[in-house]
Amino acid sequence: MNELLIIVSFVLIYGSVMLFYRLFGKTGIIAMNVLVTILANIEVLLLVDAFGIEMTLGNVLFASTFLMTDILSENHSKKEANRAVIISSSCSVLFVIISQMWLLYTPSANDWARGAFDTIFAVTPRVVCVSLLVYLVSQLTDVWLYHKWWDWCKKRFGDARSGLWIRNNGSTLISQLFNTFLYTFLAFYGMYPIEVLWSIFASSYAIYIVTSLLDTPVVYWCRQIYDKYLVKDN
Repeated sequence: MNELLIIVSFVLIYGSVMLFYRLFGKTGIIAMNVLVTILANIEVLLLVDAFGIEMTLGNVLFASTFLMTDILSENHSKKEANRAVIISSSCSVLFVIISQMWLLYTPSANDWARGAFDTIFAVTPRVVCVSLLVYLVSQLTDVWLYHKWWDWCKKRFGDARSGLWIRNNGSTLISQLFNTFLYTFLAFYGMYPIEVLWSIFASSYAIYIVTSLLDTPVVYWCRQIYDKYLVKDN
């Protein structure tokens, strides 16, 4: 069941990225990026067994953020991609502040949810603060690498549109390796044994390799959406 849910999650999230882009353009991508960044920081607290390995959830959501910055880099500009990262990071900070305020209230005698809030959101500040730092570094690195690969592709192929799969995978796979290592050991050190941390790192990066390779057709489709429907808006 876990494997099926992960596959369904992948189809739902990546399909939603394309739908939001088609309906709302780059504004839809930025809004979707904010949503999945916040959701991923909650979902990542769940540890499950799937595909024969132990992993945290949130991998597909985190992977989609790299997809979205690549779409913005490809179809709009480096400035817009970095802007999406800054907006998502700012919203994450606001989410931490608001979620911590929830824990300051004195619950009613009839309240039934406070215990669950304490369990989840007492851990959230550390996870989100680490995530914010790692997210900023890895995403800005991804955008920088994307355009470095793009410069190489222009020289190699002689035009600006060729080699999309190279800049997409070349930037994402490198930045995801950096992101996965830092996030796993900074966010979860002390929560799990070291061997579990290495297992989480290996399984998370394995998933990121798969999602990175599978997101390439999505970037191509979004470039077609841009060419056909959104070029005038830009």
